[in-house]
Amino acid sequence: MPYKMTIELSDRDLRHFRRELHKTRASVQIADDEEILAAAVDLVTAMRRTDLPDFVAERLEKLETMLAMAGDEQWPLRDKERAPILAGLAYLCDPEDLIPDDIPGIGMLDDAVMIELVFRELRHELESYDDYRKFRAQLLKGAATDDPAKIQHKLDRRRVQLLERMRRRKRG
Repeated sequence: MPYKMTIELSDRDLRHFRRELHKTRASVQIADDEEILAAAVDLVTAMRRTDLPDFVAERLEKLETMLAMAGDEQWPLRDKERAPILAGLAYLCDPEDLIPDDIPGIGMLDDAVMIELVFRELRHELESYDDYRKFRAQLLKGAATDDPAKIQHKLDRRRVQLLERMRRRKRG
């Protein structure tokens, strides 16, 4: 029988988690982006092969979208847009974070909280990227006979629209 537990994080709690994330962001400055992304891909692959707690498994799809977004050459993000992604992924890949990952049952609780905070911070980026991926898949699905230059033009135009929407929402 499932047991639902709700945890309310106070402003003080959120400040604590954000401080930890900022510490990770500072360490990301000296780490190579590709190393962080590769470590995160390896971690997600390993996570898929294990019996994860549901509170972690429920966030895995968003995490995979975040990874895809950070690695998609057709979706150019500015450094300041990539920074929270890399910080969140670096935190997730660190087994000795606030709660060491090898503690059964709760070891990934802080990781789930941190990733959820990153998801909330990146909601506009994730929504826009998801819309772009859907548009690209739909366009390429029916593109067998279309002119490749025309397809690329449509993709470029849609990407620009979605990046502008993302940045406008982020500011507002």
